[in-house]
Amino acid sequence: MDSSSRFPPDPLDEHDTPAEVDAAFRTLRRVAVGHVVVFVGVVVTVPVLAGLLGWWSQGRLVGGMSPMFAMAAFGLYVFFFGICLAAATLSNAVEGRMLGGPSRESPPPDRAPPR
Repeated sequence: MDSSSRFPPDPLDEHDTPAEVDAAFRTLRRVAVGHVVVFVGVVVTVPVLAGLLGWWSQGRLVGGMSPMFAMAAFGLYVFFFGICLAAATLSNAVEGRMLGGPSRESPPPDRAPPR
């Protein structure tokens, strides 16, 4: 006996169609590719600036750090945190909007319909 046949179907269960899942996958893939392009662009910019601008690697900031060292030591980590937060937030929002949202016809299970 199949384990799913022992329990009655729950009317609040949500099922996404294959077309909805495919559309969500394509959208999330575009979001991921966009974030990867930004990530690679910023990471590649640091050594490119070192080759193009002498002050980037030879200038001195507070504590004797060069701008490139400060960027590599602190700035990139702030950027990594920011892009990870942006990617996770946007991906969750896209997935929440496109998949598994509550149906508009039925009220939430913990509330009675308005009278």
